[in-house]
Amino acid sequence: MENKITVRKYEEKDLPEMIEIWNEIVEEGIAFPQEDILDKDSAKKFFGSQSYTGVAENEKGDIIGLYILHPNNIGRCGHISNASYAVRSDIRGKHIGEKLVLDCIKQAKELGFGILQFNAVVATNIHARHLYERIGFKQLGTIPKGFRMKDGHYEDICPYFIEL
Repeated sequence: MENKITVRKYEEKDLPEMIEIWNEIVEEGIAFPQEDILDKDSAKKFFGSQSYTGVAENEKGDIIGLYILHPNNIGRCGHISNASYAVRSDIRGKHIGEKLVLDCIKQAKELGFGILQFNAVVATNIHARHLYERIGFKQLGTIPKGFRMKDGHYEDICPYFIEL
């Protein structure tokens, strides 16, 4: 395990590693709703359009995870934020996701959001669900067959939220 993990705002120099991590999750087809992978141009636009994009960096300067934070809705619901997290597959299970979520909560508060909500946590993503519950997120219910997996079958999704 890496000894020192720093979570910070992304910089343009991080994009190649971020693209690799993001696209790996998209291609796995079991967590993110996106189906299109990012290239350098689309990634620059996508990550730059978020309210905040954070990266986890190890002591060697490698990007090992990231998150995006943005409004979940507009107007009267604009105080609710939404986020997505990605950790490099070869180092999952080492609490990097927890560092990303905790930093995301901090950034969301600083940006003036009052709630952080996840719309579509796949029910079979038990590691993420346990992490969110341990941090204090509450499950809002279950949406049957709300997520189409890469192989075409449907899994339930579980919306979560935490008041900031």
